[in-house]
Amino acid sequence: MKKADLGIAAYLLCAVIFFIIPIPSILLDVMLMVNISIALIILFNALFVQEILEMSFFPTLLLFTTLFRISLNVSSTRLILTTGDPGNVVETFGSFVGGGDMIIGGIIFIVLVLIQFIVINKGSERVSEVTARFTLDAMPGKQMAIDADLNTGTINEKQARERREKIQAESSFFGAMDGATKYVKGDAVAGLIITFINLIGGTAMGMMRQGLPFADAIQQYGLLTIGDGLVSQIPSLVISLSTGILVTKASKEADFGEVLIKQLFGIPKVLYIVGATLIFLGIVTPLNPILFVPFGAMYIVVGRKMQQTAGIESIEEEVSEEETEADEIRRPENVVSLLQVDPIELEFGYGIIPLADVNQGGDLLDRVVMIRRQIALELGTVVPIIRLRDNIQLNPNQYIIKIKGIQVTEGEILFDHYMAMNPGYVTEEISGIPTFEPSFHLPAIWITEGQREKAESLGYTVVDPPSIIATHLTEVIRSHIAELLTRQDVQNLVDNIKESNPALVEELIPKLLGLGEIQKVLQNLLSEGISIRDLLTIFETLADHASTSRDTDVLTEYVRQSLKRAISNKYFPANEVTSVVTLDPKVEQEIMSSVKQTEQGAYLTMDPEKTKAIMDSVETEIAKLENLGKSPIIITSPIVRMYFKKLTEEYFKDLIVVSYNEVDSNVELQSVGMVTD
Repeated sequence: MKKADLGIAAYLLCAVIFFIIPIPSILLDVMLMVNISIALIILFNALFVQEILEMSFFPTLLLFTTLFRISLNVSSTRLILTTGDPGNVVETFGSFVGGGDMIIGGIIFIVLVLIQFIVINKGSERVSEVTARFTLDAMPGKQMAIDADLNTGTINEKQARERREKIQAESSFFGAMDGATKYVKGDAVAGLIITFINLIGGTAMGMMRQGLPFADAIQQYGLLTIGDGLVSQIPSLVISLSTGILVTKASKEADFGEVLIKQLFGIPKVLYIVGATLIFLGIVTPLNPILFVPFGAMYIVVGRKMQQTAGIESIEEEVSEEETEADEIRRPENVVSLLQVDPIELEFGYGIIPLADVNQGGDLLDRVVMIRRQIALELGTVVPIIRLRDNIQLNPNQYIIKIKGIQVTEGEILFDHYMAMNPGYVTEEISGIPTFEPSFHLPAIWITEGQREKAESLGYTVVDPPSIIATHLTEVIRSHIAELLTRQDVQNLVDNIKESNPALVEELIPKLLGLGEIQKVLQNLLSEGISIRDLLTIFETLADHASTSRDTDVLTEYVRQSLKRAISNKYFPANEVTSVVTLDPKVEQEIMSSVKQTEQGAYLTMDPEKTKAIMDSVETEIAKLENLGKSPIIITSPIVRMYFKKLTEEYFKDLIVVSYNEVDSNVELQSVGMVTD
């Protein structure tokens, strides 16, 4: 056994033995000294410990110390009643601490018991009860916060597990403390009862066995009884105080004494007011001026010192921050931070800064947060952090959007103007500065605040500058969201669904597909604007078909067919006939005959002239849909869809290609043309 285990066992064994076997007074003195020292150790540990869980065994410790203290009470009672000599410690507490008078000692003892029982124990018990209840109520919220941090990649699995274990430990600790405070409360009651028993029994023993008069017997045994009560109640009071300190302690990171002194004497003007008040009381009232005036002056001097110290600390902190920044810049390792590439950046000229400055009423930051929420709900993926920064090299009203450090688009706004766009049916023109809407490159006009009401009444769509930037940023993110989906993002999504569907994830990853292959399927879906929120259906489909094919393009088609309800809901409005263009079976056959299969995947080897003829036909047919005000949608057979999409995506970026298997049965379609060669 370890030495610590032997020590604890000996401590508890002594407590049990003292209940049964009489011990000499000298050994009782030693044990009482040990009891007092342990109580002081517990007090100062509770005072200076920084984390409550560093004393997680405190409830058990309360039980041990209570049992040991009661066993000493029994031993001292036995010695008082049998020999009248309970040892030096008990006699000293009775004569010295009690003033050598039974009445004074009794009053001090009763006061100590009342302080412990009514003030400290009652408060500690209530705080423990409330803290246990609130800790238990807060557990679900804390667990959800940990899950959210884990899903977003803020923490890893190990850190999440450590945080969960800490929450469980805190809950168990405060729950145990709620019950353990009952030990201390019971100890105070037991001490009071034992003291009265000692007094009555000792007086009776003195009169009956030693023939002492009543007054001598009660004086002699009364002092010993009071000494016994004090020597047990003082350590009990110290441990009760430790309990109160531990359950009411708020600071977890700083030293308790330092924080307490700083909070109490940290505001100079408070010390000035207290000092002036004491001086006023010493001079104006009959209170002793020799006592009050020096103390008041001392508080004023301390307040002045605190004010000077605070100023010096502020200057030192500024200097330290500047030195730290300079050291960071000089560090050769800092070059590594320059290699970091932000996934999405929005840079703007100084004229747009008020839109991003909250202090100037700008709400661009809030709009960026809403963009991330909107994309998450719409496409089921987390948008990376969007970095906003000003760039003095840009024109004042210019902004640029970068993806992975490379500029992909730009725009320009007029800060104090509004953009008015004609939806197509407004005939009356308004004066303004001609421009183009940056997201969809539609013709527009910059108008002033005074023209806004008139433009809206005429039917123009009027947009403010922050909305223009937010819309542009949203469209850019939508068009590049597939390449922004990283393997770590996919891992976070997998971990999230694994909590509710572990069997599915274990079957799929990594037995059937690797993380990179799942990433490719999800990127294929996102690149065509298909939401991946329904991960359960996506993973179920992949698990069904990955055993027959690991071609990510083929697997994507299977997934799309499983998501046909979502695809139909996205492109084909309910209770409405949708106009589409179909693909000539002859063209489909030519496309399939041009497909070449390799180990790296399939690709088309179609004749350039044939490709041009098909693209010309596509352009003609989708023009028909656009003239009708409809989205360009082409319907193909399932096996051709992905190849036809690859063929056309370089020519027609916004073209929607859907297979017949991706159309829900209740959708009504109307063909307005056919793509031929």
